[in-house]
Amino acid sequence: MSELISADLVDLDLSAATKDAAARSLAERMVAAGRVTDLEGFLADVAAREAQMPTGLDGGIGIPHCRSAHVTEPTLAFGRSAAGIDFGAADGPADLIFLIAAPTGGDADHLSILSSLARQLMDEAFTGALRAAAEPARAAALIRGEQPEQQPEQQPEQPPEEEPGEEPQSGPQAASRSESEPQSQSQSLSEPGPEADGPRSADAPASEPTAPETAPEAPAPAPFRIVAVTSCPTGIAHTYMAAESLAKAARAAEVELTVETQGSAGFQRLDPQLIAAADGVILAHDVEVRDRERFAGKPLVDVGVKAGINRPAELIAEVREKAARGPVPAADAPARPTAPMDQGAETTDGYATRLRTWLMTGVSYMVPFVAAGGLLIALAFAIGGYTVDKAPSVADHFLWTESASWAALFFQVGSTAFGFLVPVLAGFIAYGMADRPGLVPGFVGGAVALTVNAGFLGGLIAGLLAGAVVRAIQRVDVPPVLRGIMPVVVIPLLSSAAVGFLMFLVVGKPIAALQKALTGWLSGLSGANAVILGVLLGLMMCFDLGGPLNKVAYAFAVGGLANPNPGSLKVMAAVMAAGMVPPLAMALATTVRGRLFTRAERENGKAAWVLGASFITEGAIPFAAADPLRVIPSAMVGGAVTGGLSMAFGCTLRAPHGGVFVVPLIGQPLLYLLAVAAGTVVSAALVVLLKSLRAPAAGTPGTDAPAADATHPQVSTHREVTTH
Repeated sequence: MSELISADLVDLDLSAATKDAAARSLAERMVAAGRVTDLEGFLADVAAREAQMPTGLDGGIGIPHCRSAHVTEPTLAFGRSAAGIDFGAADGPADLIFLIAAPTGGDADHLSILSSLARQLMDEAFTGALRAAAEPARAAALIRGEQPEQQPEQQPEQPPEEEPGEEPQSGPQAASRSESEPQSQSQSLSEPGPEADGPRSADAPASEPTAPETAPEAPAPAPFRIVAVTSCPTGIAHTYMAAESLAKAARAAEVELTVETQGSAGFQRLDPQLIAAADGVILAHDVEVRDRERFAGKPLVDVGVKAGINRPAELIAEVREKAARGPVPAADAPARPTAPMDQGAETTDGYATRLRTWLMTGVSYMVPFVAAGGLLIALAFAIGGYTVDKAPSVADHFLWTESASWAALFFQVGSTAFGFLVPVLAGFIAYGMADRPGLVPGFVGGAVALTVNAGFLGGLIAGLLAGAVVRAIQRVDVPPVLRGIMPVVVIPLLSSAAVGFLMFLVVGKPIAALQKALTGWLSGLSGANAVILGVLLGLMMCFDLGGPLNKVAYAFAVGGLANPNPGSLKVMAAVMAAGMVPPLAMALATTVRGRLFTRAERENGKAAWVLGASFITEGAIPFAAADPLRVIPSAMVGGAVTGGLSMAFGCTLRAPHGGVFVVPLIGQPLLYLLAVAAGTVVSAALVVLLKSLRAPAAGTPGTDAPAADATHPQVSTHREVTTH
């Protein structure tokens, strides 16, 4: 912070009575220093930021701040008010006012300034020295980091084993240390007290003369371990202040604490091993804690972020008290649903499991674009015919009364949505691997994949490359002063350059050649080859009923729609037809042999008619969960029959979804429906046969079987029903 403030930007006798007047007084100093070009425009930006959320902090501190086009360079002005100024803090007026100005586009500077200042403000020596400063130059030097020697009365708070001079820097550095570990950006903020070793070695011979050799080998008591998460709405000031406050209290209590700061600059999760070894958890937050399920089963204290700042010692005492009561059942621990990219991304699962999670994350975010774009294109073909793709841009020619214009509009909007498929797939695969820092290189890599004609496969590879590059960069240990600019400048810059280089010059062209060969193979499919592919796709669609294999087959079909040809349109038709079979077959089986199913299954069968007709394969999940060894093989056989027949009949489909509702857009629609019906009948007959051969159920026919019914609600609560 050496270039941010000088003596002429300090007012130790700030006489303003309101926060607006204080901001104006300090801003005038910035104008005089040549760092703000338009006073009124800058003050308007400050007021707009203040309107979003008060910038007052507990402890008599106000930090008005903004980004503005009227700022020439990152700047900090400081004012000290004798009367105090209300900045909206709960504990009253502020006497220390920091006005922070960052230029437009200076997100990295803005975040770095605010987070660094927030850490310093938790150091009582720092704020005390500012209140005692007699000259502007002295105050400016303090803010720049030229802090005075530690005051004698504060020395006892320092653990004996720490080196002299370390405590004065605990404010600004301890919280930043919490982000310095290569993999988790978190590190222990306090160490066990010296008492762990002292009494054992000094007193053992005198107190136990009869066994002098055994006492020194007695293990020291393990320190109490806490993991904590801090977060606030802006993710800047309170987040880091709470982390530092908890760290200080942990040192005083001789507790080992590790903090994860979920700030605006992004975050990486605590090491799962640290969580597993922790004796308790503190969540100090005003926004939702990401991946909260990690802490299930641990004694937990859940409070607002200001509690972490104002009463950290109480929180530590409370979590120790809860831990003393014994383990917490995992079912009783509060857990909230997490985003797909958070589930299992940093666990001890095998690489194959994590890879599947990353790929499914990309697919799940791509599907809405598929549905919107694909159905709009299908609707355009239904209204305007297959020549609608030759229509001129509706921006230049559109007649409200002509159906052809509306068809062209739907086609062009749908095509625009389809144009995002590959970048979104790549971006969110990288997101699943590396969280928000992976988005930029992922989207860039996906766009490059389109540029070099690498298509769907190129986007998949680009997403994996982007995530891997970002994760590699995040493992580099960087100085704390650079921590704020890493997620917003350094990581996007380096990762985008690396992924662009790899996609343009290394892997892009080979993938494009493979994509071209695959497209040509699909275009030339006929006879036995087409039937075999249809059977394989049908088996995949029905094996896990909406799970990873189902999604792989579906994504393969949708990828072909980006560059449609007769082969890819046949694949899309076979995939959708096979995906309709499992729920329709279960609905038919419950209708013709209801006595083989429980009452709940028969009710599910009624809904399965609609779900199957709508191409929602997950409609068969309750049946598969209750009796997987009979239902899943039956569904796979029926899906294979339907997929093979659809390919044999030469059915085509331009819409990625819709079930029977897009039959008018299907080539050979009657034969297509015949293929679906054939697979449904085969699957239903097989499941009825297998269920008829089983031993009698515990319950009588037509009644609820407790074991089976107990499964249904479990499925409905943890398995998300999607529309592919």
